[in-house]
Amino acid sequence: MKAFKKLWRLIFLSATLTVALCACGGDKAGDASAHITIGIPQDLEETLDPHEAMAAGTREILFNIYEGLVKPNSNGELIPAVADEFSVSDDGLTYTFHLRKGVKFHNGSDVTAEDVLYSIGRNADPSSETAYASAFSNVKEYKADGENIVITLNQKDNDFLQSMTIGIIPKDVTDIATNPVGTGPYMYVSRSPQENVILKRFKDYWGEKAYIEDVTLKICSNADSIVMDLLGGSVDFFARITSAQAAQLKDADFNIEEGTMNLVQAMYLNNAVEPFTNEKVRQALCYAVDPKEIINLAFDGKGTELGSSMFPAFGKYFVKEINDVYDVDLEKAKELLKEAGYPDGFSFTIKVPSNYQPHIDTAQVIAEQLKKIGVTAEIKLVEWESWLSDVYIGRDYEATVVGVDASQMTARAMLERFTSDSSKNFVNFKSDAYDAAFNNAISTTDDAKATEYYKECEWILAREAANVYIQDLAEMVAINKKYTGYEFYPIYVLDIAKIKPVK
Repeated sequence: MKAFKKLWRLIFLSATLTVALCACGGDKAGDASAHITIGIPQDLEETLDPHEAMAAGTREILFNIYEGLVKPNSNGELIPAVADEFSVSDDGLTYTFHLRKGVKFHNGSDVTAEDVLYSIGRNADPSSETAYASAFSNVKEYKADGENIVITLNQKDNDFLQSMTIGIIPKDVTDIATNPVGTGPYMYVSRSPQENVILKRFKDYWGEKAYIEDVTLKICSNADSIVMDLLGGSVDFFARITSAQAAQLKDADFNIEEGTMNLVQAMYLNNAVEPFTNEKVRQALCYAVDPKEIINLAFDGKGTELGSSMFPAFGKYFVKEINDVYDVDLEKAKELLKEAGYPDGFSFTIKVPSNYQPHIDTAQVIAEQLKKIGVTAEIKLVEWESWLSDVYIGRDYEATVVGVDASQMTARAMLERFTSDSSKNFVNFKSDAYDAAFNNAISTTDDAKATEYYKECEWILAREAANVYIQDLAEMVAINKKYTGYEFYPIYVLDIAKIKPVK
């Protein structure tokens, strides 16, 4: 294995020095407060509607354009935003938000109660199919009372306040998907598909203004070119680089910041496709794959092992003991394969987004580990747009290595995707026990009981081997030394407004 590690690292380092296919000319000189170029690994979704966008890479950028009545800070706390204060009734059923005066949309119009009610209604309407519709299914009534927005729930929900981070949009803008208009510190200017997205500081922002005037989000979908782009000066900032890439930037004009990605990286299995319809096959893969070895080989020991679909930032919901469900046991894995009717193993394909080097690296190590039990994994790299349409939406795949985040910092948002009837259940996991535990969690008004039911869901995902869980990836960010102020969040967002030039 030491020899493999050495060979693997040589191959990887060689690959990162490949000719930069997405590099373009750039100039490190200039006023740092005037402009910054941020590299992102994929283009944003076709829709920039904050209530419809699904991809984490799109939502992390929309964080800068839209705001809710409340928003999260870098400590994970919900703080006032479009509302300047809020309260919750003693019985936990009524939420009252006082609208902040002087908040403007990017088109210059004032935010009104009607805009807020319109934004809530898009998600709370019983016929709504937005990405957040399920979180609003508990809303009984929402109305304006003077300068207040009053929302009444059918039953107490301790996580409901998180739902109020949804973007507030103007009721009279009908093309929000292509013409995003929010209240955030940055406003949308334009996009060139597969090239860039342009943002501009919103001069009438109600809060602390962003430090940098203009932002170019440059799409760098070729993972091998990232270092070249940074060193060449065409990119000033790139999040989620690998440890090998960080090593190449160590003595250059970049600071490397370290945090966590706050997502669940796994080899996600299509439970509706043979042989992964068989629980024993899925369990066999779990016994054969060693997350610790993956973290050590591919990530220099940086990363947090996970055993289910929950990561440490969720605090009370995270159960570290689940990591011990599958200690590496190759003989047990072979025995399970034999019982499942695959004594000689089998072959399958892992589709991996070509623009995410950490997932490619993980898939490569997994393929080597599975050889030990006679299973052959072929890695197929696909463009991000194809992954989103074919794997996530079309569910046309056998296995994939990606990271899954939570759209909101709630256990419900993290775990609901694995319920049998969820449109987000791209792994086609079906378990009566899981559905029952999840329904119990969202039905109880007792927070302690809800927490235990959510933990039960996590145990079921592990024991029934819904997926092969790996880690919460360490996040390394490369930022040109001309800039400072970047902050990590406990959710998957990129807060551009906090970045500022070094004086």
